[in-house]
Amino acid sequence: MRNPMLGLLAAAVFTFPAIADDAAINSAQSTVRAQLEAFQSGDDAGAYSHAAPNIRRIFPSQDAFMRMVREGYPAVHRPQSFDFGAGESDGTGAVVQRVELIGPDGRGYEAVYTLELQPDGRYLITGVHLRASQMIGT
Repeated sequence: MRNPMLGLLAAAVFTFPAIADDAAINSAQSTVRAQLEAFQSGDDAGAYSHAAPNIRRIFPSQDAFMRMVREGYPAVHRPQSFDFGAGESDGTGAVVQRVELIGPDGRGYEAVYTLELQPDGRYLITGVHLRASQMIGT
């Protein structure tokens, strides 16, 4: 794995108790969409603003964060397209959101985002697990 946090993220994703919480899922999707759009438009500050405090502790500068994204997650950094898959909420402020992406290489990927509700009411991204998908690029 590229990042030691991915192991913890993978364990959390696959043991996550799912419940329906449309408001939480919609909010989480808005955050993910805003970050993906910021990546695509070159708005590094905007992209970094959607990272949760745990990510900001690991990558304390916008430059370090963007370097990690560019080098480790090119399909997330510059997707040709993306579409939301299933979203799940634990009912206590944590959301797992799947996103199907076509990477810059034309291949399909699934990004599994984890997000947490912050004291200010925003959902911020706590991690992303990226893997190849069976989806075929267009």
